[in-house]
Amino acid sequence: MELTDTQKKFQESVREFCKQEVEPHAARIDQKGEFPHDVMDKVADFGLFGCVVPKEYGGLGVDTVSYAIAVEELSRVCGSTGITVAAHNSLGVMPFLLFGSQQQIEEYVPPLAKAKEGLSAFGLTEPEAGSDAGGTKTTGVRDGDDWIVNGNKCFITNAGVAKTLVITAKTDKIPGSRGISSFIVDKDTPGFIIGKKEDKMGLRGSDTRELAFENMRLSADKMLGKEGEGFKQFMIILDGGRVSIGAMALGLAQGAFDHCLRYARERELNNCPITGFQAIQWKLADMYTKIQCARHLIYHAARLEDAHRKFSTESAMAKLYASEIATEIAHDAIQVVGGRGYMEDMPLERIYRDVRLCEIGEGTSEIQRLVIARDLIKRVLD
Repeated sequence: MELTDTQKKFQESVREFCKQEVEPHAARIDQKGEFPHDVMDKVADFGLFGCVVPKEYGGLGVDTVSYAIAVEELSRVCGSTGITVAAHNSLGVMPFLLFGSQQQIEEYVPPLAKAKEGLSAFGLTEPEAGSDAGGTKTTGVRDGDDWIVNGNKCFITNAGVAKTLVITAKTDKIPGSRGISSFIVDKDTPGFIIGKKEDKMGLRGSDTRELAFENMRLSADKMLGKEGEGFKQFMIILDGGRVSIGAMALGLAQGAFDHCLRYARERELNNCPITGFQAIQWKLADMYTKIQCARHLIYHAARLEDAHRKFSTESAMAKLYASEIATEIAHDAIQVVGGRGYMEDMPLERIYRDVRLCEIGEGTSEIQRLVIARDLIKRVLD
């Protein structure tokens, strides 16, 4: 996959940063299952929490391909760090940049680009509204010029370390997905309750929590974009988010392959490296081919986004394929390494647990197939 000179230099710098400042802490982050403030402070200093933020607001202002590279390189060494950066940029900051007023952008985006006071989060998923995001039960009711919000969200990434969140609520009794609006919530807002940290199978250093809103009062200027356009907004946000989750899956797959290939070159059987056996060669060839296919799909979707062209179907394909082959590659990598790959002293068992989320978050594999199929059918009808 050919990159520009600027993208190559960015990739090299991020890769070196990850090797020096993130990878040495990956096992500890997973084992403790706590948000690694020390590592995230270094990530913030390097600027990666401001990848998508234009330079005039204090961010790096990189293109989408470079942003995908950053998520890939982080996830290659630590999935928890990769998803934290991806959720902050794609889900936390982008709603402001795409739908915020100039005043909202100037107030919220520069601090979020630096991420020194806290991260950002996107409150969409609810106990009864996961894949059916249009089934939002959280309500926003007018009270004079204010809104009173009640409801719950679940599985929200970065919730416990967020300074600012964007949430969705039903502001009109119109059935279905219409009548949903987006709101900005500051962490110290009365009536805003942050729930317990979830104890997850993988990505254990990523902060995931429930949220509750109990008669939470928000002023009119906390509405993000126009009233009733929340569903349209988060569909657009999820298109971009799927590129980043695809990049995260790609990074995890690449990390698994790196460890597998290194081990296979060093492991000997009958005085011969196991790379000399055709069974191993074929597995390595299949794994590498799948990784390259995923990379092409992800970078293609990212380039379409950079060109301001429609990329919904391409992002769904990239996310679907990358997440599913990443699961396969993590499995096959352990198979090549054998018993050692099943032990905690190798990163493969951690990657195997981390990668499972990629087929669920930002829309399940089944939802991606629906997105792709509906677009195909529409093209035929048109």
